[in-house]
Amino acid sequence: MTPGMLHADYSERCVLDSSALPWHASPAPLVQRRLLERHGGETARATSVVRYEAGASFEAHPHPLGEEILVLDGTLSDEFGSYGPGTYLKNPPGSSHAPFSEEGCTLFVKLGHLDPEDSTRVVVPTHQTPWYQGLVEGLRVMPLSEFGTRHTAMVQWAPKTYFNPHRHYGGEEIFVVDGVFSDEHGDYPKGSWIRSPHLSQHQPFSVEGCLILVKTGHLLD
Repeated sequence: MTPGMLHADYSERCVLDSSALPWHASPAPLVQRRLLERHGGETARATSVVRYEAGASFEAHPHPLGEEILVLDGTLSDEFGSYGPGTYLKNPPGSSHAPFSEEGCTLFVKLGHLDPEDSTRVVVPTHQTPWYQGLVEGLRVMPLSEFGTRHTAMVQWAPKTYFNPHRHYGGEEIFVVDGVFSDEHGDYPKGSWIRSPHLSQHQPFSVEGCLILVKTGHLLD
């Protein structure tokens, strides 16, 4: 593997169980990462699960191509506020912050996947935000962010919900927050990460129900 490269071929489908991956040290003490994909160095285009121990902090740092965060548990803070479980953050390209966690937290983090022209900061407390009816019965959708072809949303599947076969223009990326998500290729329990390339197709469903974070349209380049 080329240094700084991990699952960096976006033309390939990739499936990982993040809970089975080892924790790696980060540049900040008391902060560890489970690496899912990386293309470059510390300012890389990257996706990871990040764990802050109680009292952990990062020095102020920039995000040249932005950052998206979903707080999985605990509370993340920075100079702009504090963000509890279920909070979605989008820090736009060119932004910077100095994050920390007094009690500790676990995050799903994407770096460098935003459009350079996307200048809007977004904070969504998903536990307090309304859902919209999806395209099929049993499916509820919570839009989080959109710009150009890029869309990010939470999707909640009731037990025994089946969706139509569909194709992903610009690719699709899923992180399973809870429950078990499935398609004709397999079953993906909590902590699973699935990246499907541009124009890939599948027919998803959930037998027991699940909650997933979905990002689409960002795998064109």
